[in-house]
Amino acid sequence: MYVPTKIFLTKGVGVHREKLASFEGALRNAGIGPFNIICVSSIFPPHCHLLTREKGLPMLREGQIIHVVLSKSETQEPGRLIAAANGLAIPKDPTQYGYLSEHHSFGQTAKEAGHYAEVLAANMLATVLGEKEIQYRKPRTGDGFAWRISPKDRSPKMVRTMSIAAAAEGDRQGWWTTVLAAAILIP
Repeated sequence: MYVPTKIFLTKGVGVHREKLASFEGALRNAGIGPFNIICVSSIFPPHCHLLTREKGLPMLREGQIIHVVLSKSETQEPGRLIAAANGLAIPKDPTQYGYLSEHHSFGQTAKEAGHYAEVLAANMLATVLGEKEIQYRKPRTGDGFAWRISPKDRSPKMVRTMSIAAAAEGDRQGWWTTVLAAAILIP
């Protein structure tokens, strides 16, 4: 059974005349260009440890198959604002799984896309706990938020959220511009 025990977040931007090369540039900029990527859905495993990109990348080997929750946006339209974000909702209880969300947009800054992705991840987690919506509780220091979810027939649960997002304007020459945000799952 493969259950990841570590995860890190990364982002990248690429620009190239060719669409595929623009995507490859974004992967390289994010530090994940030399790996074979399998996109997976959005569960943050129980007992999983969040690492920095600097600590996570050395745990991988070139050519390795890695599982990734990937958000990507691309354009060939000069000046068009694109964004990609991954939100993360982590329960205070480490035995419970959390959620990762993917958000791809036009016309949003990285900050706007990141906030939207956090709210989306927290709401997905709330539905597992029996709630339709959650309430913003208080800002954390730095990025992210703390949320209080009050499930039916259970005591309130605290959840922290964070995000990673990349945004860029389409290249002025009309070359392909790609932005991506990714959560890399490490066994």
